[in-house]
Amino acid sequence: MPSHEITLRAMRFHAVVGILPHERELAQPIEIDVTARVGEGDGIVDYRRMYEATAAVFSAGPIDFLEEIAERVASRLFADHRRIGSVRIAVRKPQVALGGPLAYAEVAIDRTRND
Repeated sequence: MPSHEITLRAMRFHAVVGILPHERELAQPIEIDVTARVGEGDGIVDYRRMYEATAAVFSAGPIDFLEEIAERVASRLFADHRRIGSVRIAVRKPQVALGGPLAYAEVAIDRTRND
């Protein structure tokens, strides 16, 4: 079935993310891409509401893992937008200290509506 995609790329938020003591003290920059797939004929999805749903996940408080951010955003998008059939969420943490040069750590998930 034909579909279309809506992508919000490189949204930036500051959030308390991580499990290490220093990560729980200060908000860090986090970047996120959200791609929503909508089936042909399923109508329009307002990308302003997609942004608001994503921002709400970050404003809800500390988050342990990047995977948790991605899962929460996916769940929120499915709950708020009945027309979205599947999503791809990529979450990046640019300030990761791993002992060598590194642009960022990224977690990406693909989820399909299950209802």
